[in-house]
Amino acid sequence: MLDLKAQYRSIAQEVRAAIDSVLESQHFIQGSNVEALEEEIARYCGSRFAVGVASGTDALLLALHAVGVGPGDEVIVPSFSFIATADTVSLLGAVPVFVDVQSDTLNIDPALIEGKVTSRTRAIIAVHLYGQPADMDPILRIGREKQLPILEDSAQAIGATYKGRRVTSLGEAGCLSFFPSKNLGGYGDGGMIVTNSEELARRLRSLRSHGSTKKYFSAEQGWNSRLDELQAAILRVKLRHLDIWNAARRANADLYDSLLGSIPGVIPPARAPFAEHTFHQYTIRVPNRERVQIELAEGGIASAVYYPVPIHLQPIYSSLAYRSGDLPETERASEEVLSLPMYPELSRDQIHAIALAIRSALHV
Repeated sequence: MLDLKAQYRSIAQEVRAAIDSVLESQHFIQGSNVEALEEEIARYCGSRFAVGVASGTDALLLALHAVGVGPGDEVIVPSFSFIATADTVSLLGAVPVFVDVQSDTLNIDPALIEGKVTSRTRAIIAVHLYGQPADMDPILRIGREKQLPILEDSAQAIGATYKGRRVTSLGEAGCLSFFPSKNLGGYGDGGMIVTNSEELARRLRSLRSHGSTKKYFSAEQGWNSRLDELQAAILRVKLRHLDIWNAARRANADLYDSLLGSIPGVIPPARAPFAEHTFHQYTIRVPNRERVQIELAEGGIASAVYYPVPIHLQPIYSSLAYRSGDLPETERASEEVLSLPMYPELSRDQIHAIALAIRSALHV
């Protein structure tokens, strides 16, 4: 699915120099690289502030807490996402309220959000799934009208644009993950929260350090969730290459589209006209998915399903009493989606071989 070794070979000298610089400094927590990366990510995303944290999950957790989500509240989320989108809500004692997705982009359907808003709703999370931006204008309108903060789960979408603006900068806060498989991935866990609010950024810096505004003085309950200095140094190197890598992903997606679009039954990923996709995943919809996966594996070709069980039907949320059929588009997608190998270094010959194998698996 991903060849991180190929990427490393292309930047090895830069990365080693960055790591050696940190080792020479012996400054590993909240150092100059973290501060510099925060400034660089904020500038890259088109926002005023960025706050590094220990993971993408922590980015969601701290952002939710910072905008006031707590016990008994409700947060509107899509069910077709990674579990962290919802379980960070639960960790704060709040309840995720699941909304169905659009049939084409597989992002949260803005037309269904307003009907889920109640007096207990405290926030809305929009996920930019697979690198495809959600339709943010109607979501932001609901946020303004209902006075609800909009959080962006941009874990898979750094560099994507919505109507010419970078995602992650559109709502009250945007949450990034630097998990190694991401388009901008570190060599371990890491995350960041992007915001235009100086007050929110100040609060987040306190929350990531035990609620501390100055050493040995804690004003509130917080976490130990700081971005590692070594990871920040590596990410600063990789950020310089991100636009080139994302362009290569889009070129690979173009080739996939041209080869797969003519195969009966295969639906290539939609591309919203208002957005620029970053193709963290190249995800098709296909009949007889299990058979296709088996035949691909037999030919030495990797594939993956993101996500086979929607969050609203996960055992963790059985107490919420959702049933099969409640979110039909989400449930249909979970039965049909199949992600194919996608990374900048993927060759044209490899993509041709993958397309041929899919055609063979479907006997067309």
